[in-house]
Amino acid sequence: MKVGIIVYSKTGNTLSVAERLKEKLIKKGCSVNLEQIETVNENPSESKNFELKNIPNIKDYDILFFGAPVWAFSLSGVMNAYLSQIPSLMGKKAGVFVTQHFPYSWMGGNHSVKKMKTTCQQKGAVIVDTGVINWSHKKREDQIIELINNFSNVC
Repeated sequence: MKVGIIVYSKTGNTLSVAERLKEKLIKKGCSVNLEQIETVNENPSESKNFELKNIPNIKDYDILFFGAPVWAFSLSGVMNAYLSQIPSLMGKKAGVFVTQHFPYSWMGGNHSVKKMKTTCQQKGAVIVDTGVINWSHKKREDQIIELINNFSNVC
C-alpha cells in the first residue's frame, strides 16, 4: 500500500508530527512518502497573495494524509489553496490533521479539520480519520501518540 503524507509546516510542528507518522507507517510495512507544500514567498501567513512553489502530486498514492497548521483560528491558507488545486480524490482514503498553538480544539482546530475533511470529501475521498494536536496543551504528547496510532491502522 502506497501512502502519501502531504504537509504544510511553517514552524516545524506539523512536520514533526508527520515525520513520526511516517516512521510508524514504515514500521507497519507501508511504502510512505512525506512531501511538503512550499510557497514562493517566505512568509505566506502575512499575505493572502502567495504562490505555491511545490505542489505534491497525489495520483500514485492509495492513502493520503494531509497535515497543516491553524492560523488565526482557521486552516492555513497554504493548505486551503493546495487542497483546492488538487484533482479528484475519487477512490482514495484520506486522513487529515492540524496542529495549533492554542490548548483547546474548539479554538480553530475543529473548524480547520472540518474544512479539510469537507474539501477532501467533495473531491471523492473517503475520510478514515481526523485529528487535532494542541501544541500548548499539557497532553500534547498523548495527542500525538493517539493520532499516530489511529492513522497507522490503515496498514
